Formats: sequence, C-alpha cells, structure tokens
Amino acid sequence: MIGCVLVANRGEIAVRVVRTCAEMGIRTVVAHSSTDRDSAAVRLADETVQIGPGPAKDSYLSIPAVIEAARAKGADAIHPGYGFLSENPDFAEVCEAEGLTFVGPPAKVMAQLGDKSSARAIMSGAGLPLLPGSRDALEADEAETLAGEIGYPVIVKAVAGGGGRGMSVVRSAAEFSRSWARTRAAAQAVFGDGRLYVERYLESARHVEIQVFADQHGNVVHLGARDCSLQRRHQKLVEESPAPSLPDDLIREMGEAAVRGAQAAGYVGAGTFEFLVDPRAGRFYFMEVNCRLQVEHPVTEVVTGLDLVREQLRIASGEPLGYTQADVVTRGTAIECRINAEDPARDFAPAPGVLDVCRLPGGPFTRIDTHVYPGYRVPPLYDSMLAKVIVWAPDRDAAIARMRRALAEVEVRGPGVATTAEFLSEVLDHPRFRAAEHDTTFIESL
Repeated sequence: MIGCVLVANRGEIAVRVVRTCAEMGIRTVVAHSSTDRDSAAVRLADETVQIGPGPAKDSYLSIPAVIEAARAKGADAIHPGYGFLSENPDFAEVCEAEGLTFVGPPAKVMAQLGDKSSARAIMSGAGLPLLPGSRDALEADEAETLAGEIGYPVIVKAVAGGGGRGMSVVRSAAEFSRSWARTRAAAQAVFGDGRLYVERYLESARHVEIQVFADQHGNVVHLGARDCSLQRRHQKLVEESPAPSLPDDLIREMGEAAVRGAQAAGYVGAGTFEFLVDPRAGRFYFMEVNCRLQVEHPVTEVVTGLDLVREQLRIASGEPLGYTQADVVTRGTAIECRINAEDPARDFAPAPGVLDVCRLPGGPFTRIDTHVYPGYRVPPLYDSMLAKVIVWAPDRDAAIARMRRALAEVEVRGPGVATTAEFLSEVLDHPRFRAAEHDTTFIESL
C-alpha cells in the first residue's frame, strides 16, 4: 500500500484527498502555492510544501516543482486531483520515470485518450457509437467540405481539448471560416495544440457520463450514470445520479459500452466516459474520456456507498477491485450543486473577495465538500468554485426538495462576492427540470 501521498492540487479536492488518506492511514503532503498557504488543505495535511508563487503556471502546473516537492518530502505517490496536471501524460510519464506512483492511468493510455482523434479510433474499434464527423485532425478547407456533407449545425473541437474548452458550434457555412479560425487560435493558446476536427452537433441533447474503475489485473466495472446536462458555456453546474427519465436499457448499454472502451484502451484507475444522448431517438454517442476523478464524483459515491478516492489509491497500490459488476448497486437519487463565486446577473462573471460571512448548509443526507471558511479570501487566480452541496433522498422529487432547502441555507457574503446558490435553486424549481425535460441548452434558454 502507498505510504505517503503528495497532493498536487488545491481547494476542495485537496481537502477531499487528504481526508480519505487520513482514514486509510496514509501520510499526506499538500503542495501549495504562496497564495494558498492558509488553505484548509494545508491545515489538515500531515506536512506541507510551498511549490511556487500564486500563478498556476509557476506552481500547480510546474512539473519540476511538484516532482522536487515529492522527493524532498519522501512521498511515494502523487494524487493530481482534477484540473492542473491531472490529465497531463508528460507529468504521468515523469512520475513513472522517477519511481513515483501516479494516481491515475498509465501515461501511454492517457496520451491516447487525451488525443481526441486516437480516442475516437479506439472507441470506434470497440463498437462505441460516434456522431458523423472526422476521425483525424483536418485542415480548414477539408473540414468545411465535410461540414457541408454531414450537414449543419456542426461542432468544431480541439483534438487536445477537454473539460468543455476548445470547441464552438457552427450553424451555417457562412460562419464556418471565422469559427474555425477562432477555435484554432483558442486551442493553440490553451492547449498548445491548434489541431481541430469536426462532427455533427446534436441539438437538444443530454450530457450523460459513466464512471468506470479498472484495476491492474484486467478487471473493469462501471458505477452507473450521472446526468450533467445543466451547463453554462459547456461548464457543469448541477449533476445527478441516476440520470433521470432515461430507459434502464439505454443506461445499461452505455455502461457496457464504457467498460468495452476501457478494456480496449488498457485503462487503469478511475475514468469517466462522456456521452451525448438523444432521448427522443433513444440513442447515445461517445464524446470523450476524462482520465481523472471528476468534480461531480460525490453523487456516485452517495448512491453506491463507495469512496472513489479510496478506490483510486487501492488500485494505484496494485490491489484488485475485489468486486464485480453484479456487486455494484445504486440506491436513491443524489444531486450535486456547485456553489461558485460568480454573479449570474452578470453572465456568471467571477466575483472573488473576502468572505465576511460563510455559513454552509447541513441536515440529514446533506454533504458539503469545501475548502472555504469565514475570512477566507477567494483568489482571482484559480477556479471560482467555493463548495459542492450534495444531497441524497430515496427518490428524485425528495432530492430536489432537499437540495432547495440546503441552497436556501447558504450564506456567503463579502465585498464584491456573489454566488450561484439562489440561481441554482430557481433552476431546480423550473418545471422543465422537475420533469427531467432539460438538456445542455437549458441554462442558455432561461
């Protein structure tokens, strides 16, 4: 078993990893920037090490700084959390070369699945359905010709993209050249890779993902489905499990497809297969694989009773899963809302500042994953998420009622600070959401 984990992340996910490690008897070292020296994760860890100044490129994204911190503190494993270096195959490869256990899939697998062209080829070979489009990166003229053949609207995506970044919807031939150039420039700036591909854009789709776990002994299971359709600018706001109003047969097919895809890729660890679902046609299409723990993993934990961070650490230590697909049982409904320091009245503009008041909800079957506290200064340098509110109930209506009660208890105030709590409560009370008739365009339509 792993003896000491360097947590190469910040915020609530760093707190989350530290807590599970404490329960498992694993020593933790939190690597932090100078901005995060007073963070909750720093207070909870066994040891800490400062790896650089506030800007992420000089701290959380600095591979040499993270590796040196692990060496200096005697860590034998690195947990990357999500974001930052969590899906960087070069980082995983360096960890392997330095004799450090990377808590995630092998570098080669991550590289193959991070490249959307090779990922689509692997999944197509495993029999997963894909939307019509290109298998490989295209030049602008080739892509425009293909877009005309498959029909508008289409979506232009970065080969190296992910997390909702590096994509744009094109609704007509007149828009194509400008959208292609803009997306290519953005992809080059964000990912250092301007290659793009194109596929048909599915209107009124649901965004559904399947959580998988694979060990080093060839065992793979899925842990059910999560619906992540409530998004703004391709960034998720609300997630729930199970995915409501979709037929059990369709969910089962998606789970089986995800397992086949993981086996075909030689996957190890926690991974998420993301699909677009056309509920009217009863069909689903592969989008991408996220080679890490997801922000929304708590909803799966709540309905399955499994600690996903514990499972990651067990698998990284070489242990077998110890259970089969038949052993995975989900119960009730879980919903997660992300409380962000953003102002919905200003198109979700970031609203950082000092939290003079910070009171988060409690009560039965209500879980809070957070790193903030009264007096905490929300920095403008990082992601705006303050907390995740997760509730469980025996059925979806009861879970919605419990979440709206919990959101009403959120009190986060400070100069310039705004949150998404009230907005999310209104969304959950909307008739379309209550009837599970929402899709990925729902937030934009409000």
